[in-house]
Amino acid sequence: MTDIVDELKWRGLFALSTDEGALRKALADGPVTFYCGFDPTAPSLHVGHLVQVLTMRRLQQAGHRPLALVGGATGLIGDPRPTAERTLNDPETVAGWVEKLRGQIEPFLSFEGENAAVMVNNLDWTRNLSAIEFLRDIGKHFRVNKMLTKDSVARRLESDQGISYTEFSYQILQGMDFLQLYRRYGCTLQQGGSDQWGNLTAGLDLIHRLEPDAEVHALATPLMTKADGTKFGKTESGAVWLDPEMTTPYAFYQFWLNTDDRDISRYMRILSFRSREELEELERQTEERPQARAAQRALAEELTTLVHGAEQTAAVVAASRALFGQGELTGLDERTLAAALHEVPHIKVAGLAPVVDLFAEVGLVPSKSAARRTIKEGGAYVNNVKVAAEDAVPAREDLLHGRWLVLRRGKKNLAAVEVTGG
Repeated sequence: MTDIVDELKWRGLFALSTDEGALRKALADGPVTFYCGFDPTAPSLHVGHLVQVLTMRRLQQAGHRPLALVGGATGLIGDPRPTAERTLNDPETVAGWVEKLRGQIEPFLSFEGENAAVMVNNLDWTRNLSAIEFLRDIGKHFRVNKMLTKDSVARRLESDQGISYTEFSYQILQGMDFLQLYRRYGCTLQQGGSDQWGNLTAGLDLIHRLEPDAEVHALATPLMTKADGTKFGKTESGAVWLDPEMTTPYAFYQFWLNTDDRDISRYMRILSFRSREELEELERQTEERPQARAAQRALAEELTTLVHGAEQTAAVVAASRALFGQGELTGLDERTLAAALHEVPHIKVAGLAPVVDLFAEVGLVPSKSAARRTIKEGGAYVNNVKVAAEDAVPAREDLLHGRWLVLRRGKKNLAAVEVTGG
């Protein structure tokens, strides 16, 4: 596609804009300098942020110039949550998180060529700004009655806790970001999620008041949702992070592999860089043979490679296959194996025990007698080797990396045992 607006719409990435016709013309005439902001309120981005990071990548590939803002100033406050006041982090912690987020964003963008990306930090224009200057030069142009209509502010005002002046002022700081980037870099487009629409338009309003001739735009992507009603990017163990120390590459891969069939087509269009023809073919395969999970595997491999690299992706794919008897468990490195086994039911035992005891204790079967029946029927495996004897006891040389046993009942029911003693 030559029209980036049509491309974004087809992919489900166009929810709101201030003036679609004017934005379409600006992007067609291009190049447009645009920005998206990320606040360091945690030491890592999560998968929800991928929508914005990858949309920036699409716009840059279409010839436009991205400014990736990691908010060293706004991160000291945080966008108001609808439910409760944020805990403020100390400046040293936030500064460290700024560097971590920069390091996560940079690999997705190109910093070479005529539309080279630029990393920016709003602490640069707020650090030396006095309170009087902020109130006179910026705050004067915001109307409190309009600020009160923002969803998160309105919800907090209706709660018993209310909202502090600090968090209430967040939208002024974000509005100032757009003004500064317009003046410093000629930035005329802000991109963000539809839940940020109030903040996006605050910047537009501020620029229109102070730079009446400016032509600026806002573009919002839809919020990612799940068909089952649960929040996108969340699992039972919490958020899915981009930092491999917080969410292992194996768990990251499995998150996408386990995508509901009802969601996978939409997620593919939003997050994948495959062509329209490739995506439509994967959608067809999902409709005809959903059990093959072709689209889920394609998206899992693509995103894991983008975030963690091809080598890590190859390791987790090998681990995923080996756990279900389609590869050699002994060929997996200890870190990848441990990460994979952490995602299945697992127990620690002090020493080696009969297979029937281990199957029952880890919960693969309800009882030892059920374990014996499973063995007798040929459905019990230890490290992908079928257990033949009902009184079988694993040997120490069976332990993977000297500590793990992988138990399987049938084709799909997995568990792990970590042996900690002799």
